[in-house]
Amino acid sequence: MPSLHGTTILAVRHQGACAVAGDGQVSLGQTVVKQGAKKVRRLGSGNVLAGFAGSTSDALALFSRFEAKLDEYHADLERASVELAREWRTDRMLRRLEAFLVVADLKHSFLLSGTGDVISPDDGLLAVGSGGPYALAAARALVRHTALDAPTIAREALLVAASICVYTNDAIVVEALAP
Repeated sequence: MPSLHGTTILAVRHQGACAVAGDGQVSLGQTVVKQGAKKVRRLGSGNVLAGFAGSTSDALALFSRFEAKLDEYHADLERASVELAREWRTDRMLRRLEAFLVVADLKHSFLLSGTGDVISPDDGLLAVGSGGPYALAAARALVRHTALDAPTIAREALLVAASICVYTNDAIVVEALAP
């Protein structure tokens, strides 16, 4: 049986604001099985944005675990990210989870993986998934050459990715934080 495949998640921290956007497509092999999945959400008290790429059930488990880490470390995004990545890498059951988690607030953004990665971008832009490289390239161009705000950059960059990547659609969900 073919595996569920493909998505695009993009985090943009720009001009003091933050946005995380994700497309809505869920594919099973070469078939689109859902067009309006919500892969981006607010966590904690609403001051952290998160998006996932990968297995849906695994990502939902990670959202719950990450939210618990945020509570445990009093909304310290960096500490919660490091602790979740450590637990994810060392726990026998969690190690089997197949997903990436993108988390962001107004000060930080991180890509978390089951191999223990906690990656913070140099330029405030971070993307994962099958359309990630396209969305990242578009976001970089928009940041450099326009005066658009973070949510608009995230939406427009995902629209570019959707026009190129067959595993990314234009049913885009954007969550944003403003100072």
